[in-house]
Amino acid sequence: MTETTPAPAETAPAVSEPPPAPTETAAAQPSFQGRFAHVREHLPAFSHTLASLLQTIVVALFVLTFVLQPVLIPSESMEHTLLVGDFLLFNKQVFSPAGRLSHWLLPYRNVERGDIVVFHHPAPPMLIKRVVGIPGDRLRIAGGKVWVNGLALDEPYAAFEPAPPNPARDDFPGSVYTDPQIDPEWWRLMQSLTHDGQLVVPPGEYFVLGDNRNHSWDSRFWGFVPRQAIVGRPLVIYFSLAAPTLPDAPQARAAEVQQAADDRLGLEREMAAKIAGFARWQRIFRVVR
Repeated sequence: MTETTPAPAETAPAVSEPPPAPTETAAAQPSFQGRFAHVREHLPAFSHTLASLLQTIVVALFVLTFVLQPVLIPSESMEHTLLVGDFLLFNKQVFSPAGRLSHWLLPYRNVERGDIVVFHHPAPPMLIKRVVGIPGDRLRIAGGKVWVNGLALDEPYAAFEPAPPNPARDDFPGSVYTDPQIDPEWWRLMQSLTHDGQLVVPPGEYFVLGDNRNHSWDSRFWGFVPRQAIVGRPLVIYFSLAAPTLPDAPQARAAEVQQAADDRLGLEREMAAKIAGFARWQRIFRVVR
């Protein structure tokens, strides 16, 4: 009898346990590669913003260094063209010497009669006045009226506020030393340049006056402005601070405060009035002429 060997029983395949499901905390935390990819996606936009900011800063520095400079009007000598508290930007390039920057890039021209100019002066360091006499002009002032080369200047900008008479100011050039404000050296030079009652403006020099003629310390008192001292021309008023007003009487002010304390609308009106009166809003961005 032939023995038969029983067939081996089939072995069941091994079943591996499924990996544990990721916890909620692990799923919420992106990998390092994911975080880097997120930063890399936003890097071009950030670089563009940074480049734009740097370009703006460079342009602003260039403009403030070579073209424009802010100044503040501290006195009334140029009223009513320029008021105390006006903040100006003046063009430093328009009168700059040839060769400083190419003329095709920033236009240049000569100083002309009627220009308002900013210039260096020993005291104070910088002044702003209007040019009424250029080299070669024959100039005189009679009764406050300016005559140049035998013709009366048309000066709609000139203001004549009340002031005590002053021959050295109102009738120029004079023949008598009367005003202690006049520089003695200028007086002597004035006499040597006066012919037939007219002052002859020498080459390279300019005669300037303030628009507020009776309240201006200008060429009538200290002399000419050299061409090399002129540094620019006012361009625009970018802000104008209102002149401070005198405080009200204490009793009236106390009554006003007490009334406002009982009326909220009154307080709001008062605050609005203070904001509106803080600046001369109508003068902002006014072109200077």
